[in-house]
Amino acid sequence: MMSRIHSVLLSIAGFFATLTFGFAVPIVCRPFYYIQISLLNLEETTGYSRETIRAAYDELMDYLLKGQPFGTGSLAWSPSGKSHFEDCLFLFHLDFTVLFISLGIILLLLLLYRFGKIRIHRFGGQSPFFYTGVFNIFLFLILGLWGAFSFDTMFVAFHTAFFPGKSNWIFDPNTDEIIRILPEQFFFNCAAAILIIIFVLSIFYIIQSLRSRKKQKNS
Repeated sequence: MMSRIHSVLLSIAGFFATLTFGFAVPIVCRPFYYIQISLLNLEETTGYSRETIRAAYDELMDYLLKGQPFGTGSLAWSPSGKSHFEDCLFLFHLDFTVLFISLGIILLLLLLYRFGKIRIHRFGGQSPFFYTGVFNIFLFLILGLWGAFSFDTMFVAFHTAFFPGKSNWIFDPNTDEIIRILPEQFFFNCAAAILIIIFVLSIFYIIQSLRSRKKQKNS
């Protein structure tokens, strides 16, 4: 019975680790945004220089990731806009917390298994990560199709779920100029990157599990 619990726990931890890692990559990888400056023609559409855009983005991300004082470079911001980013600060830290806890659980269980302290059940002969991969791909297909056909409704649903009862995520570009350099297409690209990361990792889990099962059968 315990071996089944360990297996389920590994699958769940794998799911949360993959999901939060997918979100963490575009958050931490600032070059991902820098590429968007040219890709989305932000200098032409906003009238700001590349240096102004980067300075605004960097100061915002320093606040969200490093806890430095809030600011958006030389771009104007409002108390309402700041309150939204305070909510984002909490969600960013929550994402990293869940990621590290999930990775810690995975590492602990694998070490205990490696040294013979616990057993891990293989449902259907597959490793727990096989089912993590299958579930992730199922989620990938649902969210991918939703985003491809109606990203607007997905965008609104996401903010409604994670910022319940609040409307401060709806920015006025005249009072919160930061939104001018964070167009909807940028968030679409972020969502696409997250889903691709989840998909690639999930395929890796499935392939490794299938190889492991084949190796066991041949041994």
